[in-house]
Amino acid sequence: MPTPAHPSAQSIVVIDYNGGNLASAARALSRAAQDSGIDATVTITADPQAVMQADRIVLPGQGAFADCAAGLAARPGLHDAIVDATDNGTPFLGICVGMQLMAERGREHGVTPGFGWIAGEIALMDAPGLRLPQMGWNQLEFTPNAHPLTEGLPVEAHGYFVHSFALRGYDPADMVATTDYGGTVPAIVARGNRAGTQFHVEKSQKVGLRILSNFLRWTPAPDYTP
Repeated sequence: MPTPAHPSAQSIVVIDYNGGNLASAARALSRAAQDSGIDATVTITADPQAVMQADRIVLPGQGAFADCAAGLAARPGLHDAIVDATDNGTPFLGICVGMQLMAERGREHGVTPGFGWIAGEIALMDAPGLRLPQMGWNQLEFTPNAHPLTEGLPVEAHGYFVHSFALRGYDPADMVATTDYGGTVPAIVARGNRAGTQFHVEKSQKVGLRILSNFLRWTPAPDYTP
């Protein structure tokens, strides 16, 4: 839950839009900050003004792309606040469907526009002979696109996945890590000051906490691409 306020603490907002896993994400962020000696306040909020004033933004999500997009749209000013804040360079982390919303569109229950921050669309996974959703631990395969979020992770790092839809038609330059589930599946994406994980960092134990700690330390390059 939210940590006590402190005048010099980083302000971390977890976006509240009925997207699920909010409390778990907030607890994991607080734990990552505490373990790393980072002074941070973590607040679950749907207040656009709080989003605009935050030092970092986290967008969790679970369920269907269309439902999560509708949840954001139903909170007046929230979608625009996220766009404006990240356009101005605020670091952003999307988790599961929160990451998927970074794409151009989703094809779950029809076609729904995403933020359009990364190329590609969210579509049903092609995993012949395998059960959907992919549910459980799977190994991360790091691409040559090194990123501060993965600093200190072991080569054999695993994340906890729960999803049936995944990013396809993506730009390889946005890929930080993939996994294998009947084929290559994007696992970590990043462009500029916006990044996302298809797996649930808040459920991925030491690997997830390390990624969150890295996120709290991350200073995107000044030439980020909105």
